[in-house]
Amino acid sequence: MSEHGNPISDVMSTTLQKLREILDGNTIVGTPIQTPDGLTLIPVSRLSLGFASGGSEFGKTPKVEGKNNFGGGSGAGVKMDPVAFLVVRGDNVRLIPVGPMPMTTLDRVVDMVPDVVDKVTAFIDQRKADKTEL
Repeated sequence: MSEHGNPISDVMSTTLQKLREILDGNTIVGTPIQTPDGLTLIPVSRLSLGFASGGSEFGKTPKVEGKNNFGGGSGAGVKMDPVAFLVVRGDNVRLIPVGPMPMTTLDRVVDMVPDVVDKVTAFIDQRKADKTEL
């Protein structure tokens, strides 16, 4: 029994301690993965958590020393979904989402914007490099 005389706090503390052991920063932003060609992949996930705890005192008679009339329980559920990968190559960092393909034309356009910006920037840089060589 806990120091405050309430066994439910012991049940809750134990459950929360076990959840702390499972969940840490590496659960959301994963450990970086190095590839042989110098690419670094960092997984990013979404975490959903549910937690419940409860208890009850049993019997109508007062507690007898050494006899505990308490019943309790707790539980938790954790769901983790992959969301994206951070892809790092040199100074270039990109976020690549993991999930269903965009459903509408506007979603597709929004998803294409980073690629288009990268291609336009590369084209402009190449044009500037070509002009300086002349």
